[in-house]
Amino acid sequence: MNKTTDYQRIERRARIGRILSNIAIYTLLTLWGLVVLFPFYWMLLTSVKSYGSYNAEHIPSFFTLSPTLQNYVDAFTTVNLGRYLLNTLLFTLATTAIMLVVITLSAFAFARLEFRGKNLVFTLFLSLMMIPNELVIITNFTTVTDLGLRNTFLGLILPSVTSVFYIYLLKENFAQIPDELYYAAKVDGTSDLRYLRRVMIPICRPTLITIIILKIIECWNSYVWPRLITDDPDYYLVSNGIQEIRENGFGRENIPAMMAAVVVISVPLIVLFLIFRRKVMAGVARGGTKG
Repeated sequence: MNKTTDYQRIERRARIGRILSNIAIYTLLTLWGLVVLFPFYWMLLTSVKSYGSYNAEHIPSFFTLSPTLQNYVDAFTTVNLGRYLLNTLLFTLATTAIMLVVITLSAFAFARLEFRGKNLVFTLFLSLMMIPNELVIITNFTTVTDLGLRNTFLGLILPSVTSVFYIYLLKENFAQIPDELYYAAKVDGTSDLRYLRRVMIPICRPTLITIIILKIIECWNSYVWPRLITDDPDYYLVSNGIQEIRENGFGRENIPAMMAAVVVISVPLIVLFLIFRRKVMAGVARGGTKG
């Protein structure tokens, strides 16, 4: 009886310990979640405040009793925000599509094809990741300018159509596919491109979806390169358009209208991530698993 009582006491203490541990963990996660989400809440709240009520607040208010959507109307009528969104959409889709072809073929070559010096070439290829982005931007700027591609979509797109990191990530996924599948396909007379399309790409679809989403986010938030290569508002992306909106559109003092524009720009990425978050997590996990 004593042994049973002692066992129950130990089990009760362990259960209480687990409950307290879970309470502490979820409390910290909740606090961290509030810290992370507060800027988004403040952005959304400010975007629905009128210009007069916002300027009348001596102490910032954490809610509003008279929300308005006029700031969103101004975001599309006062400045050319719709054009910036269209430019960014075209730039993102074209860059992502071309990059997907480039990195898929490159990863397949490094993972499955045999040629002299492959390991050396791949090592040198990876060493490009050690070069600071500032040096690459300078080189790309000089090249694109010499080619006369400033203020063109081609000049915006070309420097972003490849990524050493994405090639490495996809190559590691391709390398996890058993060699026996490749040899069996070659015995059946399957070409390399057909094997890539019918076998390797379907197996590695989670990683490809992850790469696509990350590239879309990267293109959507691109700022430095578009700012350097174009000074024509007809080719501005949303990230550069925000600066133009601040300087020549709403003015520096109309913060609610600025926040409305930022909300419009941010919503597509947030929705995209919420829809494909499981695919992103699965792709990242697969990329970090070997064997």
